[in-house]
Amino acid sequence: MSASAHWIPAYIGLGSNLDGPAGQISRAIEALARLPESRLAAVSPCYLNPPMGPQDQPNYMNAVAALLTRLGPAELLSRLQIIEREAGRRRDNGPRWGPRRIDLDILAYASRVVDRDELKIPHPGICERNFVLFPLLDLAPELEIPGCGVVRELAKRVDGSTLHKTNE
Repeated sequence: MSASAHWIPAYIGLGSNLDGPAGQISRAIEALARLPESRLAAVSPCYLNPPMGPQDQPNYMNAVAALLTRLGPAELLSRLQIIEREAGRRRDNGPRWGPRRIDLDILAYASRVVDRDELKIPHPGICERNFVLFPLLDLAPELEIPGCGVVRELAKRVDGSTLHKTNE
């Protein structure tokens, strides 16, 4: 395990539109809270929104979790993929942006930029996706997304009218 001596803030995007999305997100948050060398610091409210990909699928529920972690980015990604697999997520089938039980993405990892085939930080598209920016705005409005800007300003540039904050 590649662990740091320092606690690093990391933001994880959560999304689901199958098999009880609220329960899927709740279970994923519980799993994030159990990650080694990590602490769950906060969780945004959930938002319902239309699918980004094929429109013949249920609406998504999205949220963002803030972690403090000593795991390196690659190890954190590996742990997130284990949580996804344990929830029944299969990455080798289905259309891109298709329906899924759970999707966990590293949105930001401190101010770090990672550009590898298997891992891109900040997450691609973060600067334009309302279902990421609005939950991030709830948690970290002053967060600087490398190469994009501050979350508060980025959220002003996207249409939030398709999002509906839930109480779940």
